[in-house]
Amino acid sequence: MRIGILTGGGDVPGLNACIRSITLSALDLGWQVTGIRRGWQGLLDVDPASDLSRAANLIELGRETVRGVDRVGGTMLHSSRLDPRTRPEGDRTQEILDKLTTLGIDAVCAMGGDGTLRFAAHLSGLSVPVISIPKTMDNDVFGTDYCIGFSTAISRSVEAINALRTTAASHERIAIVELFGRRSGETSLMSGFLAQVDRTMISEVPIDLDVLIPLLEADKRSNPESYSMCVVSEGATVKGDEGLGEEIGKSASDRIQEGIGQRLAREVSSRTGQGTIVQELAYLMRSGSPDAVDRMVGFAFGALAVQLLHSGQAGRMVALKGGNYTHVPIATLLQQRKSVDVSALYDPRTYRASLVGIEGMPMLLY
Repeated sequence: MRIGILTGGGDVPGLNACIRSITLSALDLGWQVTGIRRGWQGLLDVDPASDLSRAANLIELGRETVRGVDRVGGTMLHSSRLDPRTRPEGDRTQEILDKLTTLGIDAVCAMGGDGTLRFAAHLSGLSVPVISIPKTMDNDVFGTDYCIGFSTAISRSVEAINALRTTAASHERIAIVELFGRRSGETSLMSGFLAQVDRTMISEVPIDLDVLIPLLEADKRSNPESYSMCVVSEGATVKGDEGLGEEIGKSASDRIQEGIGQRLAREVSSRTGQGTIVQELAYLMRSGSPDAVDRMVGFAFGALAVQLLHSGQAGRMVALKGGNYTHVPIATLLQQRKSVDVSALYDPRTYRASLVGIEGMPMLLY
């Protein structure tokens, strides 16, 4: 048995822990493990007949190869954002199928977000044994409560928000921290709650500037250090101006210059005369080594993926549901998009997290 491992989409801390876990679990079963570089791109690029091409696009994974990688952020296999079905030259799915056969890869463990895992589900529908492993710091893959990378992104964000307080206080300004999260505001919601900022704006609820700006002014006046702090999701929209919000929420490759954080700062300054600070954390949220939670989940998801293949249960996506490790059909993520449960976790009138009922909730409040 030979399994292939690949990572696609944005990197997050915890991927290397998962790669190590899959590799060691598979080796313990006497299987062979091939790492595929740059996600689905690596399979399109590799020429199985060329040793140079194989070396550039594949790596044989052994115990020494993955030793210590769990302590490092990012992905040792590198990544790309590519769906073989949407290439300019047409659908290249058949080429992927042919490459897997030629390379002798019997099953695939694909780590990624919505885009990467959609193609994994497509391959599974063509009878390729595939296990999907959800990772994204936005935590927006439907079918699982948790994705690798989310906890570390929150930890990085809280540290940065609290560090920025000294500058906001020194200059007596309204500080606006913009976090990644185009479709889901969960990173902003959790980061804002844990850092105890004054206001948090999420992707799911349009911002009413006539309500928000007076609140930020009042927060600043009531603070003995004369500053206020708010967090906003990059995909948040302004009420009455949703067209602009849609432009702001585009992917990184075609996002316009002015983000929602800059837009809010301009509105705050023009309406109040108050000074502002805008900080886009962006890629710093996903940089560095994984925290304890992402290490733990990475190890567990990797081991579970191999256990499912060993028991003949391909076509599954590993998941965390209600605080328990489990797995769901691989096409589950295609059913809908995951977003914040506003009624349970958010008060849109005050732009604050609202924990309506704690009893019976999992530790991570999902």
